[in-house]
Amino acid sequence: MSLSALEDHLHAPRGRGRLSGGPHTGAAGGAACGDLVRLTVALEADRVVDAGFDASGCGAAQAAGSAAVELVAGAPLLEAARVGAEEIAAALGGLAPPKRHAATLAADALHRALASAAAADAELPASAERTLVAMSGGVDSAVAAHLALEEGEDVVAVTLELWSDPANDGERSCCSPQAVAGARALAHAMGLPHLTLDLREAFRREVVDDFVREHAAGRTPNPCVRCNGRVRFEEMLALADRLGARRLATGHYARIHRDGDGPLLAAAADANKDQVYMLARLDPEDLGRLHFPLAGRAKPEVRELARRAGLPVADRAESQDLCFLAGVGKQGFLRDREGATSSAGRRAGAPRGEIVSVAGQVLGHHDGQRDYTVGQRRGLGVSAVEPLYVLGKDAARERVTVGPRSALATTAVGLEDAVLHRDADRVDAVKLRYRSEPVRCRVEGAPRRGTHANLSLTLAHPVDGVAPGQTACLLAGDRVVGCATIG
Repeated sequence: MSLSALEDHLHAPRGRGRLSGGPHTGAAGGAACGDLVRLTVALEADRVVDAGFDASGCGAAQAAGSAAVELVAGAPLLEAARVGAEEIAAALGGLAPPKRHAATLAADALHRALASAAAADAELPASAERTLVAMSGGVDSAVAAHLALEEGEDVVAVTLELWSDPANDGERSCCSPQAVAGARALAHAMGLPHLTLDLREAFRREVVDDFVREHAAGRTPNPCVRCNGRVRFEEMLALADRLGARRLATGHYARIHRDGDGPLLAAAADANKDQVYMLARLDPEDLGRLHFPLAGRAKPEVRELARRAGLPVADRAESQDLCFLAGVGKQGFLRDREGATSSAGRRAGAPRGEIVSVAGQVLGHHDGQRDYTVGQRRGLGVSAVEPLYVLGKDAARERVTVGPRSALATTAVGLEDAVLHRDADRVDAVKLRYRSEPVRCRVEGAPRRGTHANLSLTLAHPVDGVAPGQTACLLAGDRVVGCATIG
């Protein structure tokens, strides 16, 4: 009797129970539908030498796990990385919509397993033509991949999974499980192998925990700068090494300038999209392996390139939220993580702290200094004859000081955790916020290049609302020659 492909995999499942408990296992499902697929792979150098699966729930989930094993066992890693839900469904003779989710689960589980194996065990021969492209699923990264393909590069796509929380709006987050699945589908549609890096633990430790601590201390951190400098690029470059890729390309708007001392970040051609501030913590030693193909292009041109290439994300709106705040907002996120102990000794609904004038007069109350930022005007909850701005915060006393805008102005800025890529006498300007214009300045004491626990800046003219915790991007013309945290 002739069996259908689906029935064949149900009657003679490939690799069921094999490699169970192996180190490189991915799982998907197990929630509302009840179906769960686990895939395990064993990788040696550049090949998936074995694979196995376990599944529970409907028959389609079990068959999809078996089909995924058959597709990747013995395959080169980059060929296995081309396998998605479409290929798994096709191997089962096609799946009707009610059963289609089984192929999606198997693909998700497979790629989690491949990601773990690739990050730990991949050893592909070095290739002068191979480029690893960071793909978020948006138009900028898609065009970066498209341009690399047009250059004749052997392109591999990678997407980072940084945060997974049911409370978040995964569709608005660039690094959620939903975003990973979307980026993978886009990469496969472009004919690219796709890998995922699961960096959720490192991201929580290095970025989210720091974000919570800094706000509790009365500061205003910049998590994107920290993520780029301490998580994202380091891990992607390590993967590029394992894949034998000579460079890592991203869809950031930035240039790389080389002088006699080596490469430096430099401003992009499109000033409205320039992202060097967000990349300011990158190690210059890594810049030689980075490629920013959008450096000389404006955003409308990038969208037009995507339309001409038939990329489905050509008109996709940009995400404006921090990935771990999407759908919950900063205030809600921080309150959820403060815990019940933060309210000890305070009756339910009671205000948390005082809003005071420069003279110490109590003008009102608030529910947490972490809801305020130096320089903030709106939403203070107090009124006066002239507009009031947040001048400072005392986290230990939960006190927010407000006053006139004139009291915000300063020409002296203290810096912490500073690194200079060139001697300080080269610094002629500083960006104190992402969207702010550079301010002419000098670094006091003319320190040499290297790391410094503290530095002092003198600004050429007064600036309002310099917020402790934000990043100071030190410039020489349009080049980044240093970076620090405002103290």
